[in-house]
Amino acid sequence: MVSIPVSLHTATESHDVRFHLLHKKDGVRLKNVRWCPKDEKAVPWEEVVRGFEYAKGRYVPLTDEELDHLPVKTVHTVDISDFVKLEEVDPIYFDKAYYLAPDEAGIKAFSLLRQALQQTGRAAVAKVAIRDKENLCLVRPYQDVLSMETMFYANEIRSTDAIAAEGAKVSPKELQMAVSLIENLSDSFDAERYEDAYQTALKQVIDAKVQGAPLPEAPAEPGEKVVDLMEALRASVEATRKKGGATQRNASNAGRRTSQKRRKTA
Repeated sequence: MVSIPVSLHTATESHDVRFHLLHKKDGVRLKNVRWCPKDEKAVPWEEVVRGFEYAKGRYVPLTDEELDHLPVKTVHTVDISDFVKLEEVDPIYFDKAYYLAPDEAGIKAFSLLRQALQQTGRAAVAKVAIRDKENLCLVRPYQDVLSMETMFYANEIRSTDAIAAEGAKVSPKELQMAVSLIENLSDSFDAERYEDAYQTALKQVIDAKVQGAPLPEAPAEPGEKVVDLMEALRASVEATRKKGGATQRNASNAGRRTSQKRRKTA
C-alpha cells in the first residue's frame, strides 16, 4: 500500500455570460426565497438542512458532520484500483476535471506515480466521494500535476437504441469523398484555436444595449438545403483543397521571407 497526500483543485472555470431574473414590469431583480409553508415565512441559510424523503412527505435530515463520517474509505481518499490505457476509455464517461497536487510530505511519491503513468501510457481508475456521491474517476498525468476526471458509471450512460436510425446505404464513392474531406481538414489539436463565438456575440449585444447603440446585425440565413449529397461532398472537398493549398503557399512564402531576412542579417 502506498498513500500519497494530495490536495484537490478544480481544473476548469466558466466564462459564460450569466443572466438574472428581473420583474418585467419594473426591471427589479427577483429574489429566490426559501419559504416554509408551515411557518409561512422565509428561512435563512443557517436554518436549512438536507433531508432524504424515505416515504411520501416524510424526511430524515442529514448533517454535514454525518456525511463526512460515512463508513466509506473514499470520503477523504482517491482510492486507485486499476490501471488502463487512456484510449480504452470513451470520452462519454467524462464528467468534471480536477487537478491533484502533492502535499509537501508526498512530493516524491506523487512524482513517481506521475512519471510511471507517463512512461507506461496508462491512467489510474479510482473512486472518490464528492458531493454526496462516490464517483468513479480517472487519474492521468497532465503537465506537472495529475488530472482527475470524475466519470459516469455504466448505468448512467443512456442507451442509444431508442434514437439510433437505421443505417442508410452509402456508396463507395460517397464514402471516399467523405474520407477525402476529413483528410483535407485534418490537423493536430490545439485548444487555443477555438473560441466561443456565441459568448462574444452575446457580449457585443449587451454592450450595445448598455450604450444605447444599434444592435449588431445577425449573419445572413443559410441558403436552400442541398439535396444532392454527392454534389455537396464534391464541392466541400474542392473548397478544402483550395484552402489547404493557400495555407501551404502562405507558409512557403513566410519561409522564403524568413530565409531572405536571415541572409540579409548575416
